[in-house]
Amino acid sequence: MSYQPIKVEFVNPFLDATSAVFKTMLNTELKRGQLYLRQGVPQSHEISGIIGLSGKAKGTVLIGMSSDFAIAATNRLLGEQADGLTPEVIDAVGELANMIAGGAKTRLEELNMSISLPSVIAGKNHSVSFPSGAVPIGIPFESELGSFAVEVSLVEVT
Repeated sequence: MSYQPIKVEFVNPFLDATSAVFKTMLNTELKRGQLYLRQGVPQSHEISGIIGLSGKAKGTVLIGMSSDFAIAATNRLLGEQADGLTPEVIDAVGELANMIAGGAKTRLEELNMSISLPSVIAGKNHSVSFPSGAVPIGIPFESELGSFAVEVSLVEVT
């Protein structure tokens, strides 16, 4: 199977949207780490918010994090103290993924894309399948709330 490399102009909108969402909604600055390819890198997220994209490009965006990060982000977002992976935490992770995908979508207008409703998977050692034909790019981030990653798998439809 041949793989289509993801274009940098597809990744940058997700980087910018992630920084904007965390600055605006969580009042926290992000420090970006070294990009990585998902191929051969084991997933270590305890909770993942997932958004499907379709249009002139199709793919998946995943925001993956530890449960501690998800709880801290939810507490900041809602101004309440969640204790564990409550339904509010699950919803908040989905909403963060939705805001990041929506923010990136506005920068990718030439691809005429639609985004799906977010889904969230929780549990240690879960796995998420990305569309075939693309190697997902992972973008790790650090913040005062902890670390998380955004993984983008996006290919143009020919």
